[in-house]
Amino acid sequence: MAVLTFAEALRQALREEMRKDEKVFIIGEDIGNYGGVFKITNGLLEEFGEKRVIDTPLSESAIAGACVGAALVGMRPVGEIMFADEITIAMDQIVNNAAKAKYLYGGAKSIPLVIRTTYGAGLGLGTHHSQSLEAWFVHVPGLVVVIPSTPYDAKGLLKSSIRNDNPVIFFEHKMLYPLKGQVPDEEYLVPLGKADIKREGSDVTIVATGAMVHRVLKIAENLGKEGISIEVVDSRTLLPLDKSAILDSVEKTGRLIIVEEACRTGNFGGEVAAIVAEEAFDFLKAPIKRVAAPDTPVPANRFLESLFIPNEKKITDAINFVLSC
Repeated sequence: MAVLTFAEALRQALREEMRKDEKVFIIGEDIGNYGGVFKITNGLLEEFGEKRVIDTPLSESAIAGACVGAALVGMRPVGEIMFADEITIAMDQIVNNAAKAKYLYGGAKSIPLVIRTTYGAGLGLGTHHSQSLEAWFVHVPGLVVVIPSTPYDAKGLLKSSIRNDNPVIFFEHKMLYPLKGQVPDEEYLVPLGKADIKREGSDVTIVATGAMVHRVLKIAENLGKEGISIEVVDSRTLLPLDKSAILDSVEKTGRLIIVEEACRTGNFGGEVAAIVAEEAFDFLKAPIKRVAAPDTPVPANRFLESLFIPNEKKITDAINFVLSC
C-alpha cells in the first residue's frame, strides 16, 4: 500500500481512468504544460496528448459548456475550474443545462461529467479565491456533490465520479493537497452517497466535511484522553446524502454538532440539522449545535482569516455545551 498526498491520489485517479476509458478527457485552464495551478494534472499532457488534456482560455463558462456538450454525445469529460469562487461564471451551464439534461430528455440521455474545483480558506488568498460554496449545488436536483477529506477517499471518490452517469461537482479543499495517507495499490472505488465513520464514539456525533474532518479528529483525540467519546461522521457525498449513517450515529450518542467552513446562513449543516430534527428528535439529549464561518466575505489578512475558519475553541465550546445539557 502506497503513501500518497491528496494531490497525488487525485492525479493517480485521473491517470487510471484515462487509461481505462478513451472517452475520459480533462479540460481546463493551465492544466496542460503548466500542470494545473495546484499541479494535480502535472505529467498527464505528456502521456495522453493535447486531444485529451485540453488547455482552455480563461473562461469558466466555456469549460463547463464544453463538458456538457461532450457528455451529451457520449464522452466523459473532467473539467477543472481553478477556484470554486469562479464557478459562478459557469452556473448557467451547470445548473440549467447539466443538472436538468437527463430530466428534459426523459432519461434518454446521460450526462457523465465531473467538474473539479478547489474551495476553502487557509492560504490568505482573499475574498475571491477562498469561499466554500457547496450548499449552492446541494440545492440543485440532478447534481451529485462530493467532498473528500483523505487521499484514500479522494482517489476512490474521483474514480466513482468519473464513472457516474450524472454531473458531479467535486470539491477539493486546497489545504488538503499536501496531506499524506495510505492508498491501496490495487484498484478500488469509494461509492457515492456513502458516509464514513472516521472515528467511533458514544457521547457526541460530529458531522464534518473536507478539512474540518481533520480538525474535529484532532479535538476528538484530545478529548478522548479526558474520557469524552466523540463519533466523527464524514459525509463525503453531500448529494445524495447518507442520512442513515447520520441518524444511526445520533441515535447512539443523542447529541449532534455539525462543523463546516461555509458561512452559517443557508449552509449544508442547516439541512443536516433539519433532517435530524425531523427524523431523530426523540433521540436528542441536547440541542443541535452548528459551528460554521461567520456571514462575511473571507478575509485576506491571515490573522483575520484564522478567526473566520472554525477553530478548536469554537468546536470545543460546542462539545462542552451539548454535554452540559
